[in-house]
Amino acid sequence: MANTRLLRAIFHTPPDSTDTERPVPRWVLRLAYAMPLLLLPSCLWRLPFAFHFDMGQQHEAVLPSLWVSIPYVLGLSLVTELVAFLCLGLVRRWGEVTPIWLPVIGGRRVPPLAAVGPAVLGGLVLTVLFCSVPIGGGQSLSLLGVSQDITYDNGWWRALALVCTAPLRVWGPAVIVLAGAYHLRRRSRRMPHTWSTGTSARGR
Repeated sequence: MANTRLLRAIFHTPPDSTDTERPVPRWVLRLAYAMPLLLLPSCLWRLPFAFHFDMGQQHEAVLPSLWVSIPYVLGLSLVTELVAFLCLGLVRRWGEVTPIWLPVIGGRRVPPLAAVGPAVLGGLVLTVLFCSVPIGGGQSLSLLGVSQDITYDNGWWRALALVCTAPLRVWGPAVIVLAGAYHLRRRSRRMPHTWSTGTSARGR
C-alpha cells in the first residue's frame, strides 16, 4: 500500500476511485491528473531563460536583469503548475465541498457555477493564448491573428522547443472539457437517475 501511494505521488497517477458525490468517468479523472505532468516539460524548458540562456532562440530583444528574469520565469512556472493542479478540483471532493480547514467558507458546498465559470473562462483564455496553426512562411495563425514564428539556431533546438511546449496547445481545450464534465456531474444531482450509487444497481 505504501509503495503504491509513493508511486502515485511521484507519477501523479489518479486513484482507483473518486471521493466525489457522483462518480467521475475514468477518462476525465485521468485527464485531470495528467495536466500537471503534461505542462511540466514546458515549465522546465522555460527555466534556463531566467538565467539568460536562450535555448537556441534567435532574437534581438534586450533581456531584463537577472533580478527581474529569475523571479518572473520561476513565478510563471509555479503559477502554471498551480493552475494545472487546480484542475484536480474538477474531479475531487474538495472541488464540490470546500475543505473544513478553510476559514469562513470551510465545509460549505461549492456552487457549480463558481467552479465552472472560472474554469471555462480560463480555458478560453488559454486557448486564445496557446492554440495556433502553422500556415507556412515562418508564420502561425491563432485566434489573435497571424504571428511570426520564433527562429532557432538549428532544427534540434526547434524540435526540443516543440516537444516541450506542444502540450500547451491542448491546455485550454482540456480545461473546458473538464469543466463541462464537472457541470454535467453536478447537474445530475438535481435530475432523476438510477445510476447515482453502486448499491442501487446491485440491489436489483
